[in-house]
Amino acid sequence: MTALRRTAATVDARTPAARDRALDGLRALALLSVPVGHWLLGGFTATGGVLHNASPLGALPFMAPLSWVLQMLGVFFLVGGRASALSWKRAAERGVGAGEWLRGRVLRLVRPVLGVAAVWAALVPLLRGLGVPAGTVRTGAVLMVQPLWYIAMYLVLTALTPLCVRFGARLGGWASAVLLAAVAAVDLLRYGPWGAAMPGWLSLLNLLPGWLFAYQLGVDWAHGRISRTGAKLVAFGGAALFAVLLLVFHYPASMVGVPGAARTNSHPPSLLVLALASVQGGAAMLLKDRLGRLLRRPLLWLPVVVVNLGAMTIFCWHQSAMFLTALAASHLGAVPGLTAAPDSGPWALARLAWLPVFGAVLALIGRWARRFDGPWPSRTWRAVAAAGAALFAVYALGAV
Repeated sequence: MTALRRTAATVDARTPAARDRALDGLRALALLSVPVGHWLLGGFTATGGVLHNASPLGALPFMAPLSWVLQMLGVFFLVGGRASALSWKRAAERGVGAGEWLRGRVLRLVRPVLGVAAVWAALVPLLRGLGVPAGTVRTGAVLMVQPLWYIAMYLVLTALTPLCVRFGARLGGWASAVLLAAVAAVDLLRYGPWGAAMPGWLSLLNLLPGWLFAYQLGVDWAHGRISRTGAKLVAFGGAALFAVLLLVFHYPASMVGVPGAARTNSHPPSLLVLALASVQGGAAMLLKDRLGRLLRRPLLWLPVVVVNLGAMTIFCWHQSAMFLTALAASHLGAVPGLTAAPDSGPWALARLAWLPVFGAVLALIGRWARRFDGPWPSRTWRAVAAAGAALFAVYALGAV
């Protein structure tokens, strides 16, 4: 414990006084919700020796409210919008152009993605050579690819940061309300009395405004356009909208897709996703100062620093950690909470016991995989990684 305290004190002393600890804390919280959410709300079945993806939400609807807590993309986009807006402001003051500013932020996101894809390009033939069934390998590849849509969307939002700043300045802090209204209009068309006559692609119109909503909130927050009263309006207004959509308009309760369900909230986002993001975003803005004071304590600040330093490693590799754990146990048959069908209360309890195992496997992977986060050592290294990622992309297009 003494060593831990010394490490925490050292990290605390090395943290710049101007560092916004609350923002880092919110980012770490939102980031950790991604693996925990996938680990709790995802599962496997083992049929004929082949692992298949499965979800407990179809058989265990009581788990749906967990997705309200574990789907924290609203907080992540809020923090991302605030951080990007402040970064863009500082860059503009230094005379840095939009292209140069964007290039730096894109590289930090793309390197780890190319790294994990290149490793999987080698892992696919390796697993097949070891006798792992093709269906099992495909399951692992699908799991790895699933979260990467977020990176693509985040890159789009980051590129739009200068436009978001101007949009917010023109509307005086109400820009997010316009985006919410746009999503509401699309939902009205696709779920209203005339929904059956609407084309299937109509839902795609929610893709950009749906995920831009919380990001724009963050941009306006960074520029002081959302007061404490405004944050309360965002939080409590979002809570009221969330309740109405669930109880009156009967939106699906789960924030993630449920196998076999006719409707989903997340792909693309429905108005319920924005309502939840509003609650989370308003709460984050209201609690920021209190969180910042708490994180002045070295022992609380240390895990926040660790999580933020490994952010992209955690995001890119957490699904692989769960898959490799299940793969190692797959020869044992239906292991409770791991390869057994996720269709009972005991499965949910057993899955909780597996979370530390997934975390330990992720930590072991992360000690090696973090090398992909920073600048790569040579052009040859970059070329090999890019070629591997391209090969895996070809495989993934057929697998997903």
